[in-house]
Amino acid sequence: MRGTEKEKIFVFGASGHAKVVMDIIERQGLFDIAFLADDNLELKGKDLFGYPVIGGKDDLLLSDGEVRRGIVAIGSNRARRAVAGWLIDHGFKLIGAVHPSVQLGRGVQIGAGTVVMAGAVINSDTRIGDNVIVNSRASIDHDCIIGDGVHIAPGSILCGSVSVGEETFVCAGAAVIPNLTIGRNVIIGAGATVIRDVPDGVTVVGNPAKII
Repeated sequence: MRGTEKEKIFVFGASGHAKVVMDIIERQGLFDIAFLADDNLELKGKDLFGYPVIGGKDDLLLSDGEVRRGIVAIGSNRARRAVAGWLIDHGFKLIGAVHPSVQLGRGVQIGAGTVVMAGAVINSDTRIGDNVIVNSRASIDHDCIIGDGVHIAPGSILCGSVSVGEETFVCAGAAVIPNLTIGRNVIIGAGATVIRDVPDGVTVVGNPAKII
């Protein structure tokens, strides 16, 4: 880069979630968004917030070779991880995005491709994996471990020393008490209160949360 020119990056995704991610990137001021990509080819040639949508994966491979880093802005955990894997396999690298209002404690680690949205709090020595969404005003306390591809939804609370497995979705307003282990591919329903460990692949709802 020359002088103060910022590196150009792309955003993969052109939905409502992408709007939030783009806003974070603009507010951080570390990168310039060159274009968007999306596998919904009905969006090709359109724009979002003034940025062009160039098309899907094939179009991305044919795009400007100088833009080699980007971020996946897809809400679905499985789809987000799949696209991120495809990008890495094709030589692209992933950036993260952290809103300037986020409160980060000492020793927090945040993986590649992860987005942390406005008003979130992540306390000391928590480890966040790759391609995670920590959504608006979510709270993650000390010494938590969040696996790859997880979504911690708006207003949800993880108390200290909680472990969350890959691709789990903690829905809006849910709360998990300290020292619990949440398995992989779990759905914790909106407003649920989790008071015991949760195995892989189940949905829990209610207060206290129970498997359905």
